[in-house]
Amino acid sequence: MRDSQEFLRGVLWMKCIRLLVLMAIPVFLFAPVKPAAAETKRVVLLHSFGQDFKPWSEYAKTIRSELQRQSPWQLDITDHSLVTARSKNEDPELAFVGYLHALFAEGKPDVIVSIGAPAAAFIQRHRSELFSSTPMVFTAVDERRVQFSALSEHDAVVAVRIDYLRAFENILQVLPDTKNVTVVVGTSSVEQFWKEEIAKAVKPLGNRVSFTWTDNLSFDDLLRHAAALPPRSAVFWELMIVDAAGVVHEGNTALARLHAVSKAPIFSYDESFFGREIVGGPLLKVLDSSQQTAAVAVRILGGEKPTNIKIPSINFSTPRFDWREMQRWGISEKRLPPGSEVAFREPTAWERYRWQITSILLALLVQSAMLTWLLLERLGRRRAETTSRKLSLEVIHLSRAAEAGALSASFAHDLGQPTLAIALNAQRAEDLLSRDHPDLANIKEAVIEIGRANDHAAAIIKQSRNLLKRRSDPEVRKKTDLNAVIADALSILSTEANHRQVVLLAESHKKPLLVRADPVHLLQLVLNLATNAMDAMAEIAPDARRIVIRTALFGQSTAGVAVIDSGPGIPDAKISEIFETFYTTKEQGTGLGLSIARTIVESYGGRIWAENCTKGGAVFQFTIPLSVD
Repeated sequence: MRDSQEFLRGVLWMKCIRLLVLMAIPVFLFAPVKPAAAETKRVVLLHSFGQDFKPWSEYAKTIRSELQRQSPWQLDITDHSLVTARSKNEDPELAFVGYLHALFAEGKPDVIVSIGAPAAAFIQRHRSELFSSTPMVFTAVDERRVQFSALSEHDAVVAVRIDYLRAFENILQVLPDTKNVTVVVGTSSVEQFWKEEIAKAVKPLGNRVSFTWTDNLSFDDLLRHAAALPPRSAVFWELMIVDAAGVVHEGNTALARLHAVSKAPIFSYDESFFGREIVGGPLLKVLDSSQQTAAVAVRILGGEKPTNIKIPSINFSTPRFDWREMQRWGISEKRLPPGSEVAFREPTAWERYRWQITSILLALLVQSAMLTWLLLERLGRRRAETTSRKLSLEVIHLSRAAEAGALSASFAHDLGQPTLAIALNAQRAEDLLSRDHPDLANIKEAVIEIGRANDHAAAIIKQSRNLLKRRSDPEVRKKTDLNAVIADALSILSTEANHRQVVLLAESHKKPLLVRADPVHLLQLVLNLATNAMDAMAEIAPDARRIVIRTALFGQSTAGVAVIDSGPGIPDAKISEIFETFYTTKEQGTGLGLSIARTIVESYGGRIWAENCTKGGAVFQFTIPLSVD
């Protein structure tokens, strides 16, 4: 019985366990999987001189940035500097080796990146004592400074190739008159190595340029030397780590001080110096080496063997030049190598203010269009006014001609027949009296003919009086201001005067001159006299053409108008008869004849005459009685 109870209890427990297992399976299947702890890679950057020495400081910053960008892992990057590289004494290196050994005793770095030739040489000298199996990447180092025979299977190299001959040929290309180049180099072992390499590289240029070296100068002496450089000189910046006085120069301060005093342009080969002090040329691009270095380090961190990674040496990139330094030293873009890039070019006024200039030009264009439209409108209006004045003048001429024609017709009709009868009567009387033996009958008949002629003469006088009386009737007359007439005449004549290049002036009496005469008649008189004057001056020089129209008071009861010109004058023989002929002021004969003008003036009780001026030219004048009431 007891055994059966134990058996049942065991079965029950088995069922409970099975139930718990079945309930737990979904939990395990659908529970979120926690990610594995992120793996961190340790990277050491080993500097040759210090973290602030150019150009290596620029490579270190860019390599760090590229490692962070390219690495799929979290990186722990630390920097260490080989300070002993500043001197020729290698004994202190042992202490630095002991320091690194103690620092990484508990955990070796995953990869070491040495920056610069001194750091690479240090690693190769002490590799067995430090990290015999730790992967190494040698970078920012010329291929001539790497001992390829001493590389282990754990080493990779990202080297550069400095083409000194090309760098100096660049100087002679952009400044072909260069006769002396000062090569800035210090006294440290790495600087002395490059002094020898430069001297070997530039031997082919020895017949074109001389070289001055600065490893025997303190930096202050170097500055004085640069400040006294003669024309056709140049400066080549290699390195200035330790000068002849033993002073260490860190960062970019030394180059900046040299640039401030130098009397010659400064050149170099590394892009880290570009952007402020050097002119430029073919350069080693910092980003090219840094990207390759980071890529190699990431491949090693991913498990690839360093000895299998082969990277060709990095050469000069496309030549780059600083536009500001080119302007300072008068270097023409035509002398730059083909394909060169010019950086820091100051934008032109158009590039800087393109939108402002465009807006201003557009506004000026709109304004010019509006002004042009206004000028055209004004020109059209002036043309219309000129045409209107000409038409008005023509109408006045025609109306005056019609009136003068009517006056002439009146004279011809009312005075022509009596005058003709007088002539016939006189001829008849002459015939009767001229006979050889006139008889009494003939004499009587002749006397009768003479009487008839006398009657006809009396009729003529009567008709003339009646005609002139009609012309001078008070109903016709008006009070007219001669000054106003002259003003109207000048307004009408101004266009014609401008066309004929005549200076037209008015000299009006200071007070109104009121006369009893038709203003249209007076206006026509002035217009015709002025037109005669313009015609008389047609052949003389334009600057000598001048007409003055003057009003004046003669005594207490008479006003007058004088038209004075600067023309050739009137022949003496014609002065006395100039108003006797019926010639007109227009070739077409529509003007007012001067004889009729005289008749009109005299019909108003006035007088008209012409005479020559003492200083040349002629004057036409007429007078009209003033209005008494």
